[in-house]
Amino acid sequence: MKTTLPKTLMAASLLGAATLNSVQAQTLPTTGRIESRLGNLELVNGYPTEATARKIYDDLDFQRACQAYLWALPIMAMQQWQQEHATRFGAGKLDYVDYLTFKDKLGLLTANATTPYVMAFPNLKETGPLVFEVPAGPTAGGFVDFWQRPITDSGQTGPDKGAGGKYLILGPDDPDMKPEGYYVFRSPTVNMWSAHRALDPDPVKAKALIDGLKIYPYSRRDNPAPTRHVSPEGRKWSGEQPRGIAYWEGLSKVINEEPVQERDRMIMGMLQPLGIEKGKEFAPTERQRQILIDAARTGEVMARTIGYEKRFVGARVWPNKQWDLSLFLKETSQEAPHHTQLDERVSWFYEAVGVSVGMMGRTVGFGQVYIESSKDGDGQWLDGSKSYRMHVPPNPPVAQFWSSTVYDNETRCFVDTGVQPDRSSRDKITKNDDGSVDLYFGPTAPAGVPESNWIKTLPGKGWFTYFRLYGPTQPYFDRSWVLPDIEKIQ
Repeated sequence: MKTTLPKTLMAASLLGAATLNSVQAQTLPTTGRIESRLGNLELVNGYPTEATARKIYDDLDFQRACQAYLWALPIMAMQQWQQEHATRFGAGKLDYVDYLTFKDKLGLLTANATTPYVMAFPNLKETGPLVFEVPAGPTAGGFVDFWQRPITDSGQTGPDKGAGGKYLILGPDDPDMKPEGYYVFRSPTVNMWSAHRALDPDPVKAKALIDGLKIYPYSRRDNPAPTRHVSPEGRKWSGEQPRGIAYWEGLSKVINEEPVQERDRMIMGMLQPLGIEKGKEFAPTERQRQILIDAARTGEVMARTIGYEKRFVGARVWPNKQWDLSLFLKETSQEAPHHTQLDERVSWFYEAVGVSVGMMGRTVGFGQVYIESSKDGDGQWLDGSKSYRMHVPPNPPVAQFWSSTVYDNETRCFVDTGVQPDRSSRDKITKNDDGSVDLYFGPTAPAGVPESNWIKTLPGKGWFTYFRLYGPTQPYFDRSWVLPDIEKIQ
């Protein structure tokens, strides 16, 4: 006699079988082969075979190295630049290097070409607490730890509000003190970065501001030695994070100099099987070396993807435009309520160096805003062999000035064409009758276009641009002023 199950029971039976099959598909076999994105993984009596264990460890170490590469980008930019100061320019850690010309700035990640930069990389363990004198006048900058987290702004967006003053920076282990007449702050890292820009358009006044920047140990405050200002003098240098095994050599060095931050203890555990450990010399095996070299290459492709193909919610400045916010950190600490902003940190610190309250673009009429584009209005990557036009509408929302700068997408430094890579409202550019400006980009200036409005690009290379607003005003914040997309032209 044939028994027929009711439809509801039959459906439940079939669903149960499907669920069982699904569970079996997700359960590791006692003995057998698992297909995975790593290829086939084999188990015998529940244990990995020797080949599987080797494959797992190779991939585990590679994955960890890739993530460690991304994590270390901010501190590796600082370590590299500090090294360049010493080896390329002969600058001590209490010397400022003054970057005044286009050529001086060629190694600097996404520099602006308009204002001079003044930089130093002290080590507080070597000197004890340090005094930094900032002159009165239009300057922007501040002091940053080696993870590129602000210690404090200085100048117009700092506590001195442009009136100048003495800043006293304590190291991680220095005792607390609050002497009268100083703005006192503490660096959580031993190494730090003192970074400043002179904003006065008068070169003579800007030079006086630069010369007014001083560094000396607090212990020598009654009789400080003169601060030395060094010039790059056209010497070739690079602020790019190092590549290959040099990346990991530098990381090992700086890890041994700096205290481990609480948020980074898990990454330190991931680095240990790769031969990078605090308190130990870096001497990788050949296997570790090859994994690290491969991870540095892959990690950089990851960083470029995160930076140039942003997937952050709210990254677009205006709907349906190709302009993105460059600095996408929610806070200068790089911390969100429940996580560290890893991808946001990667995006910014692969492309750029430094962050401060003034750079966050939150104060009407002060500080800076950075927006970027790496694609034309059709969504195609910008190509150095093609010609483009960018229309800057009238009345740009700036209290000070605006600029547009072209960068090489591999070095993240100025596109090196031998000529000025940017144009700004401070330049003698040709304006349209309504006050708008048309800028042109390409390997040659289009016919009839004045060279004052043209920025040269390199065939065979991609590029991107930062459009900077210095002293952004209300029409930027309410988005009533819109910058059109860059357009490809014949």
